Amino acid sequence: MNHLDGLNERQRAAALHKDGPLLIIAGAGTGKTKTLTHRIMNLVKEGVPPMEILAITFTNKAANEMAVRVRTLLGTGTTRHFPLQSTRSNAPFIGTFHSLGAFIMRESGEAIGMPRAFSILDKRESLSLVKEAIKERGIDPKQFVPERISTIISKNKGELISVEEYAAGAGNNYFPAILSTIWLAYEKKLSEHKAVDFDDLIAKTVTLLRKNETARHYQNKWKYVHIDEYQDTNTAQYELARILAAAGNICVVGDADQNIYSWRGAKIRNILNFEKDYPGTTTVLLEENYRSTRTILAAANDVIKKNKHRKEKNLFTKNTDGEKITLYEGYDEGDESLFVARKIAELVRGGTVPKDIAVLYRANFQSRVLEEALIEHSLPYQILGIKFFERKEVKDVLAFIRAARNPDNTIDIKRVINVPPRGIGKITIERTLSGNKDKLSPALREKVARFETLLTALREASTKLKPSEFIKFVIKESGMEKYFATGTEDDKERLENARELATLAVKYDVLPVEEGVENLLADAALVSDQDSLENGGNAVRLMTVHASKGLEFPYVFITGMEQDLFPHKKIGESFVSEEEGEEERRLFYVALTRAEKKIFLSYASFRTIFGSRQVNAPSEFITDIDETLIEPDQGAGYADTATVYLE
Repeated sequence: MNHLDGLNERQRAAALHKDGPLLIIAGAGTGKTKTLTHRIMNLVKEGVPPMEILAITFTNKAANEMAVRVRTLLGTGTTRHFPLQSTRSNAPFIGTFHSLGAFIMRESGEAIGMPRAFSILDKRESLSLVKEAIKERGIDPKQFVPERISTIISKNKGELISVEEYAAGAGNNYFPAILSTIWLAYEKKLSEHKAVDFDDLIAKTVTLLRKNETARHYQNKWKYVHIDEYQDTNTAQYELARILAAAGNICVVGDADQNIYSWRGAKIRNILNFEKDYPGTTTVLLEENYRSTRTILAAANDVIKKNKHRKEKNLFTKNTDGEKITLYEGYDEGDESLFVARKIAELVRGGTVPKDIAVLYRANFQSRVLEEALIEHSLPYQILGIKFFERKEVKDVLAFIRAARNPDNTIDIKRVINVPPRGIGKITIERTLSGNKDKLSPALREKVARFETLLTALREASTKLKPSEFIKFVIKESGMEKYFATGTEDDKERLENARELATLAVKYDVLPVEEGVENLLADAALVSDQDSLENGGNAVRLMTVHASKGLEFPYVFITGMEQDLFPHKKIGESFVSEEEGEEERRLFYVALTRAEKKIFLSYASFRTIFGSRQVNAPSEFITDIDETLIEPDQGAGYADTATVYLE
């Protein structure tokens, strides 16, 4: 059997391309992952050593899927979960931008003063440091809101703007000048903790690679670079890819019509200008959709063709026409949610499994009333974003590991010094971390000494035990095992969650001991919302349209199809700009193309938002769709029993 069997003509052309820049414009559901993995396999067949191939995408879920397929194609095993990166692996490096940054920084970060055992702070931890910086400078947190400051810092790092550059440009402008002092203090705290935030993983990696000798090492290491979802790259990610692909063997896959993350720095121009950035580019257009019915694709094409800033394409499929799109006009959000729940109940009674159904919404606040309706109808559901790694007991185990490996990171030490309770209070912690242990009573000094001895033992064990065994060691030696085992039923459940971390860590046991622990910590820090789906069971999925990117479901409900909600108009703004309007249209296009068999659209004539009852017009996006593709649903929720008051 030919290794390219099963690919269509255009997929085959992309897979057979070897040297020089390659742009794959891949519409929704056109088999981009299949194309990319077969291209990697073909490179190996052509004699390229697997370790010289790099493939980067945006989520752990996507990276895992790609890695499993590559391993299967290359005949190196089909294990569902396994470490994606290893310094000793004779396999392609497959991961996310952030895991790539973490890998490079651990290998070479000492060149810019970053120790190998640096800590990666999650968003809550980095926000905590921003709050500390604001408080220490006596700045009013109501005027300089920590969340806003954190977002501005993040966006600037994504644009590769350093704190020094930002401060130099601030001049005498009040807000930028004050923000500069907060940012400088924040960076100092990161340095003291030997820690980085998510944005640093890429920004600092770019800084590192701009040192020519370091760049050449990785350019020689990975001679063939692949970037998935290229339309979602920001400035820092774009620059990282450009540096690594200096030899010109770069393949990017993406779709300008699915660029929906400009609010977090994604630059649609990166994909629109790829052929200018890389002269001699070969461009392959994937338009045959294998996911959706003709009706769904016709609707999606109707919607997206109104955008001006895009590369022309027209999705088609050999699938059947399928059912028409159902449109429901609800009296209010309660009526709309009852419609959704009743239709889902009908589908389930007809044999559809709940996990094959997704309910999408433009804004998070819409989920509450939908949840209530699903509960009323006894329908199981899961809201995307409830993560295993966010459970307190799991975070505590990971914090013990990081505190042992990086004693400078006092964030983790503060978190676990009294876990489980060992009689160490806030004043004791402050005196211990400030170097004033001599002011403690003998009894307290003894308690602190026992904790420090524990960290030393954990540090030594981390260099000898396989990750899964090390996790068990941490749970036992820290006292968590005994504390939870003798507690309430909830405590016993927490112990089970902590032990589940040891089960998860088994996949890292194949690596050298310390490298396995490093990969475990990096993957835990960089886990995404979509990773929670795998543990969601057989339940209806509720999520924002943004969160649905990259997923697919047989049945999709798109709710809140009202003007100013979807397309969304920001609070306080009187109009939506052309650029914002096009992104909202792309967002609706993404929502439509998540569906395989059937789409339900719904909207409410009245909706209460922030305590104010509003009268709504249907979304303009509904009228973009050919009316022959839509079938109105006349079934009543409770609107037919609503009381109408006439004055």
